[in-house]
Amino acid sequence: MWVLPAMWKAPGLWALAFAFTLEGLVLLLRYCQGNRRKSLREVLFFPAPVACVNPLLYPLREGRRCGCRLPHDENSLSRLIRRLLSARQSLELCIFAFSSPPLGRAVLLLHQRGVRVRVITDCNYMALTGSQIGHLRKAGIPVRHDQDTSYMHHKFAVVDKSILITGSLNWTTQAIQGNKENVIVTDEADFVQVFLLEFEKMWEEYDPAKYNFFLPNQ
Repeated sequence: MWVLPAMWKAPGLWALAFAFTLEGLVLLLRYCQGNRRKSLREVLFFPAPVACVNPLLYPLREGRRCGCRLPHDENSLSRLIRRLLSARQSLELCIFAFSSPPLGRAVLLLHQRGVRVRVITDCNYMALTGSQIGHLRKAGIPVRHDQDTSYMHHKFAVVDKSILITGSLNWTTQAIQGNKENVIVTDEADFVQVFLLEFEKMWEEYDPAKYNFFLPNQ
């Protein structure tokens, strides 16, 4: 039969060993937490103060400064644009009303850089004066829309299938500069995935091959 060495029979030594083990586990936990990537959790509130965002959308030559007389302060709009322009592979955009020229320019820039952009929007609001949808289509960005009497009222974007941008904000000048609005930015995978699934479901549903051009009168 195996017998414990005499030194381990002392209760004090057992307590000391346990303390060292516990301290090691605490240090390991702290190390893992310190090296774990922090989740992206950002909230943007609108209206945004009027400010120039041209340097983000129209890159200047080295050494030159933007001549715009507007303030060049960081605000919610510039932070939203930066998030969009961080896309390297894909942008899924599902937006009810889209008439903001700066945001339209940001989406076009992504397309020009080779980012795969897809847009879903509302059939009625896409035709309003000032809508950016026509510019996106003209540039070759695929756009799909609903075809019924209810609104496609979503407002969200997914960057590189890993960052979700969503909230109450329509992408219009009125909403950005005049309304009380909110936008949440997160990379929480559970949230990102459900919005991606919703986008893909609607993308398939709004396939032009499935349109009925002789809708019955409601």
